Amino acid sequence: MDLIDKKLLSYVKLHSDEENNLLHEINRYTHLHVLKPRMLSGHLQGRILSFISRMINPKVVIEIGTYTGYSALCLLEGIQDKGKLITIDINEEISEKVRKFFKKSKYNDKIEYLIGDAQNIIPKIDSGFDLVFIDADKENYSKYYDLVLPKLSKGGFILVDNVLWSGKVIDKKKDHLTELIDDFNKKIQKDSRVSNVILPIRDGIMLIQKK
Repeated sequence: MDLIDKKLLSYVKLHSDEENNLLHEINRYTHLHVLKPRMLSGHLQGRILSFISRMINPKVVIEIGTYTGYSALCLLEGIQDKGKLITIDINEEISEKVRKFFKKSKYNDKIEYLIGDAQNIIPKIDSGFDLVFIDADKENYSKYYDLVLPKLSKGGFILVDNVLWSGKVIDKKKDHLTELIDDFNKKIQKDSRVSNVILPIRDGIMLIQKK
């Protein structure tokens, strides 16, 4: 299900900032060589992540789900001078290529790239954080949220990708994964500790702020 007409989407991209050369290289590489390239944030979503990060100007960013590194580099565009981004992914197969992309970036010294299960890694992170981007296995969205919220600074933000799940969340008969995403959305809606809004961008981004 396309949330926006393809011609209109092309118009939106045409009238939005362009991705830089490194992001374009990652975009192209992902579509040519990596399974499920639709998982990539891509041009429009990447510019939105960049804008949000620049508005927040975070000191510490946590990303759950690195994939090929595109979204991490977008989020880093708003990082403070002495800030850092910790990005976590369980897939070691493409990690060498991702590290090469990071080394090409001016933000390389601000990146901590960790391979492993985020559920085990997050409790070991001592610092708090100002911005979180969750874009990993949908089955564990609720667990990731529960882990990061206590460490999130007051007024800090969490971005959660794929919360509309190709529009399936409004289906009367939902498959198991769609039900989990719908349950997660309902959980956030009922959580009095946060404010939230769903942005109907690509596959839906939930924007959450800790009160």
